[in-house]
Amino acid sequence: MTIRQLKASLPIDRVGFKKHFVGEGAKDALKQLLRSTMTELPKEFLKYAERVLFLKNSRAGDTVCLPCPLREQETVAALKALEGCAIAAITDVRGAKRERMIRVNLERVTSFLMSAYITNIDGLDKCNPKTKERIPDTDLNKAQSNLYRRLSAGLYETKNRGEYYHIHGSLEATATLEMIGLPAFRPGLTDYQDCIKTIEGAVRQFSGAELERLNQKYRQAGVSVLTNEMYQKTTHGQEMASLPLFTVKSLGVTTPPVPFAESTNGTGQCLQGLRVIELCRVIAGPTIGRSLAAHGASVLKITSSQLPDVPFFQLDVNTGKHTASLHLKNPHDVAIFESLLETADVIIDGYRPGVISNLGYRPEDLAAKAAQRGKGIVYVAEDCFGGTEVGAEWAGRPGWQQIADCVTGVAWEQGRFMGLNEPVVPPFPMSDYGTGCVGTIAALAGIYRRATQGGSWICRTSLSQYNIFLLSLGTYPTDVKNQLRREHDPRFFELRHNDSVDEVSQRALASVKHLHPALFSSQNMQSAYSEAYGGVVTWTKEPLQVDGIKIGHVRPTRPNGYDKPTWDDWEINEELLGA
Repeated sequence: MTIRQLKASLPIDRVGFKKHFVGEGAKDALKQLLRSTMTELPKEFLKYAERVLFLKNSRAGDTVCLPCPLREQETVAALKALEGCAIAAITDVRGAKRERMIRVNLERVTSFLMSAYITNIDGLDKCNPKTKERIPDTDLNKAQSNLYRRLSAGLYETKNRGEYYHIHGSLEATATLEMIGLPAFRPGLTDYQDCIKTIEGAVRQFSGAELERLNQKYRQAGVSVLTNEMYQKTTHGQEMASLPLFTVKSLGVTTPPVPFAESTNGTGQCLQGLRVIELCRVIAGPTIGRSLAAHGASVLKITSSQLPDVPFFQLDVNTGKHTASLHLKNPHDVAIFESLLETADVIIDGYRPGVISNLGYRPEDLAAKAAQRGKGIVYVAEDCFGGTEVGAEWAGRPGWQQIADCVTGVAWEQGRFMGLNEPVVPPFPMSDYGTGCVGTIAALAGIYRRATQGGSWICRTSLSQYNIFLLSLGTYPTDVKNQLRREHDPRFFELRHNDSVDEVSQRALASVKHLHPALFSSQNMQSAYSEAYGGVVTWTKEPLQVDGIKIGHVRPTRPNGYDKPTWDDWEINEELLGA
C-alpha cells in the first residue's frame, strides 16, 4: 500500500479546479471499506450498503473543514454508515424487519471528530483553565495539569538532524523525563516555549536508536516517527499488511445462539437489554462503549481509583454509561467484578495487550466460563499497534493515538501538508474517534454472530489499523489542499514539529470555528444537565439515523467511578433521545 491521491471525477467549480464533495468521497470510502472488511462482516450487513445516504444541512457538510491532508471526514462518515448497516441487520434479527434507509449527517461527523475540544460544561471547554475546577481530578500523577510534565508526551528532533522521536510520558511522565536525564518536576518551568526547549534539548542528546533502547528499558510508549513508506518496510508494517481493518474470530467454544433479551426500558433501541463491561481509559476504547450505549446497551465503565485517567475526556466519552470503581487486585472488588461478568454480554478491553489477561481474564478463559452458563460472550480488544492475532513484532508495545499517528506516517503527511520537511501531530484525537468507530462495527459483528450462530467471539482492532486504512485512501487532491492552505488561519501553519497536540488543536479549532460556524450550531450539538458534574454539558449529536430505530443516549455523562457496580436500577431519560 502506498499513499495516493484518488482521482475525483467531480464537477468543475472554476477553470482548472475540480470541486470536492465530502459526501461523494464518503461513498468511495464506504466501497473501499466494504471491500477491505468483507471477510469479517456478516453478509446481512452488506445488503444495507445500497441504502445509505450521506446528508448535509449546510455548505459545511459537504466541505473539507479540517486543516488536514487525509480524508478523515470521509472515512468516519463511511464507518458510521457501516455501523448503521449493522444496526439495521441486528434489528431485523430482533424481529422488526422492514425496509430501512441509513442516513449519515456529515456536519455531525465533522463535529464528532473534534469532540474532545468542543464538548463543554456550562460553556467551559477542555482548554479553559476554569474547567479544572468543575471536574474531579483523576490526573493522579500530575501528568496533564503540569505543563512541563504534559510536554513529556511530545514529538522532538533527535541528535540526528531530520530524525524525530515521539516520547510519551503517558499518564505518569516521571519515567520518560528521567529516561532522558530530566527531573520529574521543574516547579519554576512554566513557559510553553521554555518547556519545549528544555525537553527537546534533552531528547537531542540521543539518536532514535538510542531512544528506542531506552524506551524498551523503561517500558515507555515512545516511538520513532516514520513516513508511511518507512513503516511499510518494517517487519511490523509488513505483518500488519496481512490484516483487515478489524478481525472477528470465534473463540472456539460452542454455545447456542443468544436471542436478544426483552427490554425493560421500552426505548425501542437496537441493543436494549445488552450488558457491556468497558475496561478502558482515555478516548478510543471508551468511544466504542459510548457508541454501543447510543444504541441502547447498558454500558458499565469500570476503572480503578488507583489508576490515572485524563479528567476532561470523561466529560465526552462517558455519555450514556454508568461508571464504577473497582480495583482488580483487591479480592473484594474482584468478587464484585466476577458477579458482574456472570450476566455480561460484551467486554471492551482498551488496555495494552496482556494487561487484562494478566489479571486472570484471558478472552479464552472468559469464553470457557461463558460456556458454563450456556451463553457466549463477545470480547472487543482495541490497542495501539495491532497485530496480536498474528504475533506482529510490536503488538505488545504500549501506545496512544499520537504514537500510532507517528509510527504509521500520519504525522509526516500532516507536516508535509503544512509546507514543512518535518512531521507534525494532527489536530484533534481523530484517530482515536475513528478507531472507536471501527471497534464499534467489530463489536456489532460479534454481537450479530453470537445471536445468529452462537458461540463466543473475539474482535480486534487498533489505532494503527485505522491509520493504515485512512492512508490507503490517499491525501486530498492538490487543489483541495491548496484551498485549505489559503482559507485556514496562517497561525495554524506557523506550527512546528514540537508543538503539542493541544496547541495544534486549539489553533485548528479557532480556524474551523471562523470558517464553518454551522458545525457548532444547535442542529449539531446537544445539551443536558448532568447531576454528576453539577452543570449543563454540551456534546455532539449522533451522526447516524436509521429508519424505525432510536439512536442516542438516555443518560447524561458522569465522571469515572460515579455509580455503584451493579446492573440494577439504572436511570433513564428518554427525552434525550428526541433532543
